[in-house]
Amino acid sequence: MSDSTIRTYSSDQRQTEDESTVSTTDEDVLTCPECGGQVVDDEEHGESVCVECGLVVEEEGIDRGPEWRAFDSAEKDQKSRVGAPTTNMMHDKGLSTNIGWQDKDAYGNSLSSNQRQKMQRLRKWNERFRTRNSKERNLKQALGEIERMASALGLPKEVRETASVIYRRALGEDLLPGRSIEGVATAALYASARQLNTPRSIDEVANVSRIDAMEFKRTYRYIVRELNLEVAPADPAQYVPRFASELDLPDEVERRSRELLENAQKDGVTSGKSPVGLAAAAIYASSLLTNHKVTQSEVSDVTDVSEVTIRNRYQELLEATEAAA
Repeated sequence: MSDSTIRTYSSDQRQTEDESTVSTTDEDVLTCPECGGQVVDDEEHGESVCVECGLVVEEEGIDRGPEWRAFDSAEKDQKSRVGAPTTNMMHDKGLSTNIGWQDKDAYGNSLSSNQRQKMQRLRKWNERFRTRNSKERNLKQALGEIERMASALGLPKEVRETASVIYRRALGEDLLPGRSIEGVATAALYASARQLNTPRSIDEVANVSRIDAMEFKRTYRYIVRELNLEVAPADPAQYVPRFASELDLPDEVERRSRELLENAQKDGVTSGKSPVGLAAAAIYASSLLTNHKVTQSEVSDVTDVSEVTIRNRYQELLEATEAAA
């Protein structure tokens, strides 16, 4: 028989070959619960159907892809219709409905008097439904306080998010009884700034807080102890860039300040000293060494450190530098 002879298969042989083909497919392919056949997705109808017996395994499937096309990232962002991401900075994590304050319809036309009254009632009830109990009202007030203080201190969004998480933990572990909402919110913000290496001094935080410094310090120690927060000692060098920027000093002064602080740390001078006072003294000393002179009064006004402290730390930094040389 020649090679061109037509080969034929019986129905049993064809079925055996089909089964062997299916068995070599990917292991993740779904199988039919009735006959064990292969299940394929029918995207047009949103169903998953068995190719053997026609059983509909799943229906009303979700099409997770967009119904539009975009050819660059800017066009993709413009056509995207998803909402804002969830955030811990809002008591409901940003998942609730917000009714705008503009009394206009979708076409920009002003609403009638009856419609305005109706929208005002809807806003009022929507605001009531957003805070269903005392715990949510507490959280809403505290997160607003964190946002206010962080804005006054110029802290980034990451610090505000972390502070919100710390406050939520304190609220969840029932640490608020006997303490004010403002006190715990202030302590959470201060701890968050320390953890993310964007520290603010105790005096700076106390100046924007609605509580006195003594209550703030006491609450901070309590929150750190009860929540087991890992807060490393503040590094004086972390304050240098902000102070140098506010005094409009060049990078040379900032670089020299870091060198002075490194020598002081090696010599053990920084132990037990205020990091803000050390940073202020380093800025003052480096400005004199690099001929970009600023007065002690100017440094004191920016850093909120007394001139006496600046002079004392200044002498210690210079002695440590001379010892290192």
